Amino acid sequence: MDINIDNVLDILKQVKDPETGKDIVSLKAVQSLEISDNKISFSLIFANKSPFANSIEKACQKALKSAFSEDLTVNIDTSGVKKSITTARTDNNEVLPGVKNILAIASGKGGVGKSTVSINLAVALAKAGAKVGLLDADVYGPSQPKMFGVEGAKPKVEKINGKDIILPIEKYGVKMLSIGFFVKPEQALIWRGAMATSALTQFIKDTMWGELDYLLIDLPPGTSDIHLTMVQTVPVTAAVIVSTPQQVAIADAIKGISMFKADKIEVPVIGLIENMAWFTPAELPENKYYIFGKDGMKNLAKETGIPLLGQIPLVQSICDSGDSGKPSVLEDDSIAEAFKKTAQSIAAKIEERNSLLDPTKKVEIDPDASCAV
Repeated sequence: MDINIDNVLDILKQVKDPETGKDIVSLKAVQSLEISDNKISFSLIFANKSPFANSIEKACQKALKSAFSEDLTVNIDTSGVKKSITTARTDNNEVLPGVKNILAIASGKGGVGKSTVSINLAVALAKAGAKVGLLDADVYGPSQPKMFGVEGAKPKVEKINGKDIILPIEKYGVKMLSIGFFVKPEQALIWRGAMATSALTQFIKDTMWGELDYLLIDLPPGTSDIHLTMVQTVPVTAAVIVSTPQQVAIADAIKGISMFKADKIEVPVIGLIENMAWFTPAELPENKYYIFGKDGMKNLAKETGIPLLGQIPLVQSICDSGDSGKPSVLEDDSIAEAFKKTAQSIAAKIEERNSLLDPTKKVEIDPDASCAV
């Protein structure tokens, strides 16, 4: 294929803007296209700027080099794509001062793969150019150290202004903290609720998270004092609910939605994620087996009006990636693409939420009272 303007534009039509779903050529985002010898140069300009400058640029590079030559030089000016990610905080950043958006990732039922989803979304957002943190709030079942391949790592503690401050572990561009870094893998935490919530509060208030576009909080299953402590400690920007399509899991997911929508809490639920949506064996990649039922979360999205942000299949490679400490989103396959698209949808929904809704406030609840939802 000859390297000319028409062919280059045809190739770039394969690259989609994550926020609109349209290709960058039809959006007239490709500007100042120049071709000389084995070199292509152009600028990316968007009417509504996107936070995914890095992912759009990489997609352009990959598409052009795959079509023409790996030796091709591609220069892309992305200054028209980048923007500062907006925030919806209203607490003068007293807690987590450098964090723009706090995203709760929850599930009603355990065993639906919420932590796997959380980790892959965090890495996907980091790969797209965002500054990301991930807090493992599942105190009784911490999984981050294993799934990031950092078992045995110990966060450093520094004395700052006379106070002991924890420095999170960082890998794959994600800052992370988990109770799993402070206990032996085989050790069971037999803690009362007050001890668990105290640990969560310390991880939030006494940790050097620094400047973050997103802090993802991987919550334990159900609706508990951990959840209440979180919304009382920080103004949560939004929540995402993860579930399998199984009806038993869906019933608990509905309770999770109700908790965040409760009068005293009022955290926007920006989307649903269906994990283990179908089973695809490695030897039959085109086949889908709905072993947990079909479209459970998709149907719930229609019933509630909450967007379905993604459907993640059940494949052996996701399990293997978690066990090996290398999240699936780091690969170059359809599973990684599913996580990337879901992460892009989350970022777009947070931007939409921040532009349309009032900032979330910290929740004021009597500590001795229960909150039935």
